[in-house]
Amino acid sequence: METDESSRVLPFQLQFDKPLASQIKIAEWNPEKDLLAMVTDDSKILLHRFNWQRLWTITPGRGITSLCWRPDGKAIAVGLDDGTLSLHDVENGKLLRSLKSHCSAIICLNWEEDSQLITDDYGHTSKYEDRTSRFFPPAPRVPRMPGLVSGDNGFMDDSEDSFQELSNSSHQRFNILCSADKDGNICFSIFGIFPIGKVNIHNLTFPTSHDRAETTNKVSKASIHKVALSKDLCRLIVMSSGDLVEVGDDLGEIHMTGLNEHGLHCLALNTAIFWNRKNELHQVAQQASNIEDLTEVVRASLSIMCRQWSDAMNTFQEKFSSLSTLILNHGLDSSPQEEFLSLLGGARTSPPLHQFLVNTLGEVGVKRISKVLSGAGKELQRIVLDHLQPSVEVIGFRIGELRGLSRWRARYHGIGLDESLLNNATEKAGMLLVQVERFMRVLSSVVQQYSNFFNWLLKCIKLLMSEPSDQLLPYNSELVIIFLKFLYEQDPVKQLLEVSETEYEVEIDLETMQRVRELVQFGGFSDTEYLRRTLAKEFQLMELSFKEAFQMPFTTISRKILCEDILPLFPLPSLPASSSSMRIPTSVSYYEDSSRASVSPYTCQNQFIDYISFQVPDECFSDIVNCICIVRGFMHDSCLKKGCSSLEAVLLCVPVDYQCVDLSLYKDSQIVLLLNKATNTSESAGDGCMMILRGRDLPYVSITRSASVDAWRLAQLKDLVTYLGIGDEKARTIPHSVIAPLAVSSSRGVACVFAARKRALVYILEEDEDEVSDAE
Repeated sequence: METDESSRVLPFQLQFDKPLASQIKIAEWNPEKDLLAMVTDDSKILLHRFNWQRLWTITPGRGITSLCWRPDGKAIAVGLDDGTLSLHDVENGKLLRSLKSHCSAIICLNWEEDSQLITDDYGHTSKYEDRTSRFFPPAPRVPRMPGLVSGDNGFMDDSEDSFQELSNSSHQRFNILCSADKDGNICFSIFGIFPIGKVNIHNLTFPTSHDRAETTNKVSKASIHKVALSKDLCRLIVMSSGDLVEVGDDLGEIHMTGLNEHGLHCLALNTAIFWNRKNELHQVAQQASNIEDLTEVVRASLSIMCRQWSDAMNTFQEKFSSLSTLILNHGLDSSPQEEFLSLLGGARTSPPLHQFLVNTLGEVGVKRISKVLSGAGKELQRIVLDHLQPSVEVIGFRIGELRGLSRWRARYHGIGLDESLLNNATEKAGMLLVQVERFMRVLSSVVQQYSNFFNWLLKCIKLLMSEPSDQLLPYNSELVIIFLKFLYEQDPVKQLLEVSETEYEVEIDLETMQRVRELVQFGGFSDTEYLRRTLAKEFQLMELSFKEAFQMPFTTISRKILCEDILPLFPLPSLPASSSSMRIPTSVSYYEDSSRASVSPYTCQNQFIDYISFQVPDECFSDIVNCICIVRGFMHDSCLKKGCSSLEAVLLCVPVDYQCVDLSLYKDSQIVLLLNKATNTSESAGDGCMMILRGRDLPYVSITRSASVDAWRLAQLKDLVTYLGIGDEKARTIPHSVIAPLAVSSSRGVACVFAARKRALVYILEEDEDEVSDAE
């Protein structure tokens, strides 16, 4: 829907004006493709092409609170109100991975990849090679229950490679996914799948000096608004509202005097560990994330095997339990095993046993139960051979790779790779493989015993019914006796698969235990009690050892993420509840700094300059009204010595009769503003407006940085406000009243605006200034 424009060239071209079924609360463009992901008020995720063709819709079933794309555009991260972070495939929206790193709603996400290729110590481009594919076939997938069609169990189809690609990060640039929740926790995940660190901004302190003494400051009762990781992964900018307080010697909070300390603050966190150790972290994440995937395959395999075997055994027990009832009804004082042994010994068949075999069970019943148990045994053997055993073997190899890396202490000790913990994890993986092999022997023996028992029963039924039995399979009388003694009322397969509340120990003879103790002397393992444990228990111990081994890098990295600087921006109403519910349009981005283009790419020094833009609420300052602020150089400034500031800012007053609805930094340090008329008396054209500014051309003013932080920096700009005019800037009126969010794609040069009356308008932003000048 176009409106009449003046003769001047329009800086935006309207492509579509489409109705929406629901209002949109979050919208993000794919960084590599013409795809727009949107979240509706009823928490559905819609994916549209630029031409507004809908590709898919998914409903996670919980409230969606944040969303962002993986840097290569192949996956989308979704933050939920229960603290769950889910990753979805861009092709079909299917769930690829679900992480529970938070305990409260994830309010913002940022996924950034290293701007440089991974290089070795000599500056040569390197690519981490995962050697697993040299020795093993492709990793097994999670098994399915028989009878389920594709998709019924919630796992990916075998024909889909998205999940495998997500885990195989050897071909990706190193990237970090940051997620922040409403409790102030910020979590970091390598490739979005391996948690590597966590900090809470309430616990982050920044030392500074006042005239009276050395003090430490921090932000208390904070609510995070936005996080943005630099393109070199060295620093994280956190915008949060909260109380700026001093920390006393007793670690208590001291509220500052002379300052309304509650407001919006900007924090600079040092995350240089990600850049300095990206090669090592890449390798650890590659191995550890694949180990976690394979651990899920093992868990699912054990669960499905236990369920299938239990169903088969229930069929057996339901049918044969009637024999005990018949024995009691006939007044006999014997057990089913004794009755069967008497029949095997040639004694006269008792009336209850005869009735059970001929009338209750019959030939058809024996064959049916035999088929069920035989089928369950074969299915369990298939799962072991196709899923369980290959997974455990690859787990053992991968944990062994990490164990080898841990011995290179100079490089890997600094990121928390602990050799002793990985030695224990490697041993537990080996023990699980031994348990799997033992389980196969036990399963094969049990299935054979049941088959032999059923062959004997068929023979007995034929004889009791005076029918020929020459065509029946032979049986072994000794095996029948063993079955009745050890297996009729016991289930060793279930005992090995099931985790019971009571600690079950497998009986091992003294001679075998002595041999195990002798083998320990040769080295390679130290646990002599592993044969007494079940397969399920051994898997639990292996999981625990992995958790301990992977927790060490997580803890080590978390301790190395420190707060370097705090920049108080503007005060907010003193009640935290009011500020937490207040929506403040903000945007943070990084652009190449041409003045530092000659910096060596092999040192962790900033080649990018940060731009932080935000709306200044009218109630913050009595003499600053209806303004937008852009701050640049905060991250660079935090690297400089105190007193040598590179921090610059500009205060922009929105055109008269307009109010800022949302804003977004665009490529080449441009900023796009979405405005609404302050008073809308009708639905006439021109209710909304979109304006684009070139950030580098604005009249920035240097902000003085003192050693003290007890001052709002924006107050320095109150007499230096730059006034914007609709006719003076690149602007376009919009024939609707507009609302947040504003979705701008830097790679495609397009913007999507949402109207209050459930409409979406897609514009192409003017990219070539020369063409505009020629046209004018």
